[in-house]
Order: sequence, then structure tokens, then C-alpha cells
Amino acid sequence: MPLLETPFAQLDLIRQPEQPNEPLQAFDAADEYLLNYLADLQPSAETRVLVLNDSFGALAASLAGNVQVTSSGDSFLAFQGLEKNLIRNGQAFDAVPSVPASEAFVGPFDRVLIRVPKTLALLEEQLIRLQGQLAPGAQVIAAAMVKHLPRAAGDLLERYIGPVQASLAVKKARLLIATTEAKAPVASPYPTRYRLDTPAIELLNHANVFCREGLDIGTRAFLPHLPKNLGTARVADLGCGNGVLAIASALQNPEAHYTLVDESFMAVQSAAENWRAALGDRDVIVRADDGLAGQEPLSLDVVLCNPPFHQQQVVGDFLAWRMFQQAREALVVGGALYIVGNRHLGYHSKLARLFRGVEQVAATPKFVILKARK
Repeated sequence: MPLLETPFAQLDLIRQPEQPNEPLQAFDAADEYLLNYLADLQPSAETRVLVLNDSFGALAASLAGNVQVTSSGDSFLAFQGLEKNLIRNGQAFDAVPSVPASEAFVGPFDRVLIRVPKTLALLEEQLIRLQGQLAPGAQVIAAAMVKHLPRAAGDLLERYIGPVQASLAVKKARLLIATTEAKAPVASPYPTRYRLDTPAIELLNHANVFCREGLDIGTRAFLPHLPKNLGTARVADLGCGNGVLAIASALQNPEAHYTLVDESFMAVQSAAENWRAALGDRDVIVRADDGLAGQEPLSLDVVLCNPPFHQQQVVGDFLAWRMFQQAREALVVGGALYIVGNRHLGYHSKLARLFRGVEQVAATPKFVILKARK
């Protein structure tokens, strides 16, 4: 893999989660463009820089030791990548303070470097949170590959920060450079809420939660077919999002024990708040993690999963396949993984390579619900 070379550092970087013969690199031309632009501003060791949505630590690891850098974002895997890449390049794993998107970052900051996220609601929430956190004369610089840069990103910068200048494209990457101006305080429109009829619950959704405006159609297909009569089973909602699968299951299985896991800090925050609203002080474990990587082997009886088919802008079944493997490791012999997936993704044959029995629980014209028994 090529090195990331900028005026700040020369780094050997890896993506998360790691996979053999990784076809993709852990940085792109937008990272290089941001770092080169900041270097031209000649920051000092005292310059306070906030990095938002750093995919695998390319920005923050480059800046560590050169400026006062803080990293914030909504991905557990991104933070894990930053720690591993700091160590990989001879620095302490905690050389850069990391603030999950579920928590507030505290300025003032002289420069803010933003990788434009796929979900513009997350960008909007982050820009709103910058109110009162910018030093006089601060600059906010957002970057993306041109093909992933919607016009709305510039509109948001202008609305919440100030006038925006778009750079020329370099290696198919572009910067949006916002100059701060006085703005009236704005209340965040997030979290959003929607109600379900079955089960009769209200679900709160922080800015980066998948399908935060309403139930996604895969989950809608899954809900009527969640396993019943689980007794005291140990159940995990893998990739829990706002927690709807676990909450619906828990309402039907009052004695079962639940663990909710997602790599999005905002998803975990939403799921924890939704669990409390629906189930009060009933015991639960809710955590941000790399799927079930942190789960003890043979410690679960049931895993529920609506697997993702993309990581940021990269589409594929790598993450789903990894989640299936993790579920198999965590399940007891005789335990079961229940999933919903688009018909065309062919999950049945993939699960058959890992589990001793795979059956179709239900189907719609677009989705299948599968049960895989270990």
C-alpha cells in the first residue's frame, strides 16, 4: 500500500476492520488536499485543530505532534483505526484526544478540518455544535472526493459558519473553505422521532442513525418474524441502529437478556435512550464496538441482525460476511442467527458455509428472513 506523504508526516496506514489483501487504501486525495492546504497556512504547535469524520485516522495521525489536534466522529471503527495507525507509526495510541459524536467537543478551535460524511444530517449537527467553539478568525475546511460532494454540503457550511469558497479540484478532490461570521444561535433539529403501531413505541434517532425519519423496509419485513418464546435466552442485536429489533423482541420476551451493539456512537446513544423509554430500567448492555468482536465466544443464544451492505461510500458484503462470522463465534452450539436481507444478496448460500442449517423463515417480494443454526 502507498504511504500518505504530506508536509506533516509520512505515514503507513491501514483500514478497519482489517482484511487480508486489502484492496482499498486508508486515505484518499481529499485527505492529502486538506493536509496540504493546512500546511500552507503554516500552523504552529499551539494551533488548535478539530478533525471531524476522519475515516481511519489519516488526518489526525498526520497532525499529531504538529498541532493541538482533537478528533471527533461517529465511527467506532474510525477511532480504532486512529489508535492502530498512531501505534503503527511510532506514536502513543492516545496521542490524539477522541470525542465520540454522541458527546460534545469543546473548543475554541482555530481550524476545523471536515471529511464530508455520507449522511448530511451528521454534518449539519456537527456544524451546529461548532457554535461558540470557534476562535476569532477560525476557518472551517471541508473536503470530499468530487463524486461524493453534494451541493447541499456547501449550503450547510454557509448557513451555519459563513461565506464559502470552493477550491479547484485536485486529483478529483475538492475543498469547501468557510470563513466564520457572526450567526444567531440555532437549535438543532436532531434527534428526530417517529412512532410505530406494532409494537406501540416511539423511537428517537440522533443525526447519523440509519433511516432516522422512519422504519426502514428491511426492518419492517423482519419485525413480524422475530423469534418468540425465548425464555431466559441471551440475545444480541448486532448492528442495532436505534434498537428497534431488540426492543420489539424484548417486549415479547420479558425474561430474555439483551446486548445491543453498533459501530455508530449515535446509534448506540439512540438505542440506549429508546430502550429506557420503552422498557424502563430493565437490564441491558448497549455498547459501541466492532460488531461482536468484543463478545465472549459461546456467550449468546440468539443474534438478530439487519446487516449493512456498505461502509461509508464503499458497497459490498464484506461487513455482512464478517458479522455472520462474529455471530457464529459468539453463539452457543444450537444457537441461532436471524437476519433480514435483500433477496439478490444471496445470504442463504453465504450462511450455509458457516452454519449447519439455514432455513427461510419468511419472504416478501424484496426481502428474505433467514434463520441459521450453529
